[in-house]
Amino acid sequence: MSKLLPFLEPDRIEAGCDEAGRGCLAGPVVAAAVILPPDFSNDLLNDSKQLTERQRDKLRPIIEREAVAWAVAFVDNTVIDEINILKASIRAMHEAVDQLKVRPEHLLIDGNKFIKYHDIAHTCIVKGDGKMMSIAAASVLAKTYRDEYMCRVAEQYPQYNWAKNKGYPTRDHRAAIEQYGPTPLHRMSFQLLDTQLSLF
Repeated sequence: MSKLLPFLEPDRIEAGCDEAGRGCLAGPVVAAAVILPPDFSNDLLNDSKQLTERQRDKLRPIIEREAVAWAVAFVDNTVIDEINILKASIRAMHEAVDQLKVRPEHLLIDGNKFIKYHDIAHTCIVKGDGKMMSIAAASVLAKTYRDEYMCRVAEQYPQYNWAKNKGYPTRDHRAAIEQYGPTPLHRMSFQLLDTQLSLF
């Protein structure tokens, strides 16, 4: 049995929201919002960071098929640089909720910071992706859609090894930035190198 809770309050339409890619040096931040049916159950479902890529890929079509509603939204690196990563993450969550075909009565947000979305109440839950089913489902969608995007753009910029590192600050990613400089997809407001170069 899954250790995740199916809802915070019964008989309420709750949408779980989570994002992927906050700590990356390149690419968008991606958020998902998911409303699961009250009887949803899946023993594999967990915080996406605790799952293997194969497990996430297995879960994604199940979530998309069985969810009452789901949506994914991308906010790109230029917006991240303009408004900062926290605001960009929250904007992505808002845009995901915007796209839901069913209007939620309450939002469950992974983390401890959020900006109220219209007149819908919300609850922030630290490490919520390891506690609530709907947030875990959102984390799986956000992660798989973002990974898929980074693998696609990796073909354009193969030297950065995004197919493997997905834009995170790995040693090989930083070495490529040092050697080749940043791409149009890099977040220039982030510390791209351990010693940030002013020549960027």
